[in-house]
Amino acid sequence: MDEQSEPTGDDTPVIRVAGGSRSRRRKHRALEEVRSAAEDGDATVLETGPTGLQRYEPLILLTRDGRTAFHPAPVTGRLESLVETLERGGLPTDDAVAVVDHESEPSSLPTPDEGALAVGRRRVLGRCGWCEPASVPVSDDSAAELAGDERETALSRVREIGLLGRGRGDWCADEPVHEEWKLAREAAAEGGEDREPVVVVNANESDDRNETDRTLLEGAAGEVIDGALAVAELVGAADVVVYCNENDEQAREQAREAARNAAETLGERLEREEPPEVVVGPDRYIASEPTMALEAMEGNDRLEARLRPPSPAEHGLYGRPTVVHTPRTVAQVRQAMLEPHAFDADDADPGTRLVTVTGDVDATATVELPTGGTLEAVREAVDLEGRFKMACVGGQFGGFARSLAHSPSAPALEGAGLGTEGIVELLNEDTCVLAAAGRRSNFAMEENCGRCVTCREGSQELTQMLRDVYAGEYRDAKIRELTRVMGATSICQFGRTAIRPAVTAMREFEREVAAHAEGRCPSGECAAGNGGSNSGTGSSADAEISTDGGRTR
Repeated sequence: MDEQSEPTGDDTPVIRVAGGSRSRRRKHRALEEVRSAAEDGDATVLETGPTGLQRYEPLILLTRDGRTAFHPAPVTGRLESLVETLERGGLPTDDAVAVVDHESEPSSLPTPDEGALAVGRRRVLGRCGWCEPASVPVSDDSAAELAGDERETALSRVREIGLLGRGRGDWCADEPVHEEWKLAREAAAEGGEDREPVVVVNANESDDRNETDRTLLEGAAGEVIDGALAVAELVGAADVVVYCNENDEQAREQAREAARNAAETLGERLEREEPPEVVVGPDRYIASEPTMALEAMEGNDRLEARLRPPSPAEHGLYGRPTVVHTPRTVAQVRQAMLEPHAFDADDADPGTRLVTVTGDVDATATVELPTGGTLEAVREAVDLEGRFKMACVGGQFGGFARSLAHSPSAPALEGAGLGTEGIVELLNEDTCVLAAAGRRSNFAMEENCGRCVTCREGSQELTQMLRDVYAGEYRDAKIRELTRVMGATSICQFGRTAIRPAVTAMREFEREVAAHAEGRCPSGECAAGNGGSNSGTGSSADAEISTDGGRTR
């Protein structure tokens, strides 16, 4: 029998069913059951997006009288009981992972004081799981309206804060965004009417480890669109394009609905003739690199990185000045305009960073961390399977680290040789660092665009050198020189970051890498670890260092 709290007011009870594309079928079944059970009652039923914590999805949030109970992934039949208790005037709290007291109508998800939902600081994730994803903020909650009415005020807020771009799909990744905006405005002024700027929201993230942008679009697409329209107002762009992955159906649906809602609620006020457009691109890792994203949107079958300079702000989509940001960036821009007091301009990386925690864990989690904090906090959002050995920070081409004692800020991660793409993989003792680095090098060899000689040829040579370790030939000096050249001379970030797994594996786990040249794999993952001699040669080495499609460690 559920514990029941006494009703304290006349507020209409609300039942929210939260979840994303990873739990879509179970969420729809739960939603149907909740709606059926609440059909004759007075409770309002809302379908919301993901909270970021997949272990809880679908998550049922029951709210009455300024109090919310969180019930994760309920079994069929249990939902009817929860709804009945709520309809009778109580709040079902038995088996809830959290019960939170809050103001009567909070605008963002009430967070408990402890547990996975309490990790970090939910700012750009605030509406995820709480509000209808495609609803577009208006009036005082709209950054687009502020930018349209008080352009210089909005622009100065972002400039003074010094906000940096987020994610590998952002042209301004880890660089101040306002400088690219200025370049786009200047290029437009010099080019006349045919050179009107464009804002591209690059949401094509094909690395399945990364749920950050997908979570934002599925959970708060309206805020992403609002932020994109705000950037468009600041740079004088008539067109806004949201570029999605062809496989992200739910994110695409929410973006299109949010774009339609924005046209209805903000179009006339902002004097915009066309709503934001949503387009799709291929499910390829290289398709999210900013210039290759533009190539895909222009319909080119062969994707190649464009030479730089010029930057897209000078010559972008169809030759027009183009600002390319990820959903994470425009969400931060929106926050900076509306809540500048929440940012410390003295920080090297003001604001928060979204991080997806994955790897050898019970379920993937996406959390929001203050840049002045530590990555250690992500351990509270997941349960590690096995004993912790290392983390790979930065996704497909992330860096290996023995510790998470690093700040999530871009300068701190870059200084440690780690990636800022928003992914932390927690890996247990069964993971071989050489095999993991080799698989990622092989991925670079097979997936690079082919335009850049140092990346194309260098990734082949690097992969072969890592295979040679299994054959007893560990040429560490040559590997270091090759990675130095690739990192310094590759055209785009693909080649510059493809070296990171090998470099950090050798730096942090040199003895383990060298052991493979003696025929031993300390972790026991490789064939070399089972033969007692140089059994890592030939086909076994090829098996350990093989392509993984970007979807495994």
